[in-house]
Amino acid sequence: MAAPHFDRHVFVCVNRREPGDPKGCCAEKGADEVRDTFKRLLHERGLKSRIRANAAGCLDQCARGASVVVYPEQVWYGGVRPEDVPEIVEQHLVGGIPVERLRLK
Repeated sequence: MAAPHFDRHVFVCVNRREPGDPKGCCAEKGADEVRDTFKRLLHERGLKSRIRANAAGCLDQCARGASVVVYPEQVWYGGVRPEDVPEIVEQHLVGGIPVERLRLK
């Protein structure tokens, strides 16, 4: 059986740290809901066979989380909230143009 091919992979950091950790943690910043929103919208748009959204461990950007990275372009987003996900899906994942206001520099 052949491995599946995806045009893009979306990794959402859902890392959990101890309370009070200076780096913070994406889980406390709504990462589970961000991931679930990506998965739901990709399914609703019929894109789940082309674009895969996955939970990820620490992406080392928790201080700027919830963190999301899109491959193969290696576009990093920070401070992503569930309400930002439709814009990322439409503009970046479908349209190919990263959402600059959320992009980590």
